[in-house]
Amino acid sequence: MAGHSHWAGIKHKKGRADKERSKIFSKLSREITVAAKLGDKDPDMNPRLRTAIQAAKQANMPKDNISRAISKSEVSGDKNYENLRYEGFGPFNTALIIETLTDNKNRSASSIRTVLQKNGGRLGETGSTSYLFQNCGIIQIEKNMISDDDIFELATNAGARECSEFKNYHEIITKKEDFYKIKTIIEKDIKYFSYSGIEWRALDYVNLDKEQNQKMIQVLNSLEELDDVQNIFTNANLEY
Repeated sequence: MAGHSHWAGIKHKKGRADKERSKIFSKLSREITVAAKLGDKDPDMNPRLRTAIQAAKQANMPKDNISRAISKSEVSGDKNYENLRYEGFGPFNTALIIETLTDNKNRSASSIRTVLQKNGGRLGETGSTSYLFQNCGIIQIEKNMISDDDIFELATNAGARECSEFKNYHEIITKKEDFYKIKTIIEKDIKYFSYSGIEWRALDYVNLDKEQNQKMIQVLNSLEELDDVQNIFTNANLEY
């Protein structure tokens, strides 16, 4: 997927090797637990939890795992996780935004810094790269689910910012603060999304040659292996 800024999304995770599946499930479970802890345990009443469960199902996460993750939110004395964003630079003048869900921000910062420094990058300060991206909600729907005219009308009436057509799917872009509201409206007509989430989309992309592309993917893989890291976004124009 050339030029896609979202590295750690569920679309990429589905094809990972079985030996990495437990790590993927662990990250998805953590998001489900936190979403349930911060809101209603009923996904119909909690858009963040509903989105987390949808992502888990797309990753073929067993229902029992999902149920345990929700139940874990009710355990007193469980770890308190917080969402933290780190900004930094990868090799070849690429920009990165790394989202974590962590109970130890010092550990997260140290592990991310180590990976970047070993690969010719560095951890930046807040605001050092975020200006190169737009923070927005993304909803992707397979084209066979709804016609071009109907999805445009639905997205417009729901208050979406953009609605675009691609070869196999429609893509709706929302303001970050409107994402869950618009997603809930669209779910009344369409029950299945091929992808939905809040992303950092690059405003412009950095082109890489074949060798640089492979190196960049290795760096992103190393970052993704860190337990606290949930999502990684880059302005590298990658070829997978």
